[in-house]
Amino acid sequence: MGTRTDAVLSVLVLAAVGLAFAIVEASVSLRSAAGGGCGTIAFEFIAARDPALVREYWERPAVQVTAVGLALFAIVGGATVAPSPVLSAMAGALVTYLGFLGLTLAERRRSSR
Repeated sequence: MGTRTDAVLSVLVLAAVGLAFAIVEASVSLRSAAGGGCGTIAFEFIAARDPALVREYWERPAVQVTAVGLALFAIVGGATVAPSPVLSAMAGALVTYLGFLGLTLAERRRSSR
């Protein structure tokens, strides 16, 4: 699994966020998007304390399915209740995470040379 699975799941959820934006015709809140990005960075700092433990839990299929299911539930709920801030925060978090994955992958490739 690993980075590729993480990226695929993130892109799928981000596509659902984009679809929800289009369906409800929500505007992007830059403040909420930045907040979502900061949340991702904060989580990654915390997870970096014990990455092996985080990876051990995350690589369980039940955890991945549950996480994606909860994200989709949050998209539907957010699009219904507060589309602009919720969808923007989710988009910001996912884009930041994908950027983080890209940087991590680039660093691995650079280190392996």
